[in-house]
Amino acid sequence: MLKLGKKQTLVIVKEVEFGVYLAEKMDSEEKVLLPKKQVPKDAEVSDSIEVFLYKDSSDRMIATTKEPYIQIGKPAVLRVKEISKIGAFLDWGLEKDLLLPFKEQECQVKAGDSYLVCLYVDKSSRLCATMKVYGHLRTDSPYMKDDMVKGIVYDASEDFGVYVAVDNMYSARIPKKDVFGKMNIGDVIEARVSSVKEDGKLDLSLRQKAYIQMDEDSEFLLSELEKRGGSFPFTDKTVEPELIKNEFKMSKNAFKRAIGHLLKTGKIEITKDSIKLK
Repeated sequence: MLKLGKKQTLVIVKEVEFGVYLAEKMDSEEKVLLPKKQVPKDAEVSDSIEVFLYKDSSDRMIATTKEPYIQIGKPAVLRVKEISKIGAFLDWGLEKDLLLPFKEQECQVKAGDSYLVCLYVDKSSRLCATMKVYGHLRTDSPYMKDDMVKGIVYDASEDFGVYVAVDNMYSARIPKKDVFGKMNIGDVIEARVSSVKEDGKLDLSLRQKAYIQMDEDSEFLLSELEKRGGSFPFTDKTVEPELIKNEFKMSKNAFKRAIGHLLKTGKIEITKDSIKLK
């Protein structure tokens, strides 16, 4: 059976002026055209060729020897070439661009930006892209707690956090409590694996282990103090957690650890209502 969206090894069953026809076997009735410009030099009837099957601009199934950037069952990051009235068109390495319908978008995509998508066959038997990739991600990653990983943001929830595809294929999440600052769908991030769940999904943190992160946070807060005239108009006891999150992209606990470290090393002093450089 010929399958859209996947690479297959087929046999040349017939040569014509404009290319060759391919099929699973020499006596198969179902055939697909491989255009002449795609036919390997010296190819003959009965030779096997690996091809990818999709539909051309006339909605006919066609074969290509070109390597697409995505196949069914394998999520990939693709760039938006243009926005149209029916959706966005993505560059997937083939002559005809790939449609990402509006109903399959998880955010308002922009031309030139790249997003993680999956390939599917729509009701009209055409290949399209979707940003709804959650169910297509794997849970058998090789990563362990405290490993550093790289991934792309593919969704976000106010209740649960930010969803990330590690290596564009493994299911991961930054829990809400660990989300500091704005992260957009399509952002590529580096993070630390904070835990591996029983189902194989990963929890991530954008921050290092506490004792490592404390040094980085301390240096950052020193820099902020210098930028702000040498003082903060609050103390680690009076400042609100939400202000720390918005201003410094860290939790109140992390802020207190860093301030405590700076106080211990004699770089700051804390008054009744402020934190000052010494």
